[in-house]
Amino acid sequence: QVQLVESGGGLVQAGGSLRLSCAASGTIFSIAFMGWYRQAPGKRRELVAAINSGGSTNYADSVKGRFTISRDNAKNTVYLQMNSLKPEDTAVYYCYADVTRIYWGRGTQVTVSS
Repeated sequence: QVQLVESGGGLVQAGGSLRLSCAASGTIFSIAFMGWYRQAPGKRRELVAAINSGGSTNYADSVKGRFTISRDNAKNTVYLQMNSLKPEDTAVYYCYADVTRIYWGRGTQVTVSS
């Protein structure tokens, strides 16, 4: 069993920054991919960013140039640095990890005020 615990969400003004963290624990031999999805009210969950164990990254077009994903393989932790935040970034952000199957965190709220 694998548990994911997110932290770092909150309320910030437009143009501000937040850093999300997600630590995986449990029976883990390796994690192929880790990343973040988000879901705004009334909208589908969408991929924000992902990173594999080698450091290759993938971003949604809407966050390219503003968000940076990174991971610490030794700590089984993934980070999401979010800069130049916009009100449309407001959502619940969910961490995921691909450990033989996909595990999800419970989500952390990010609210960007205009």
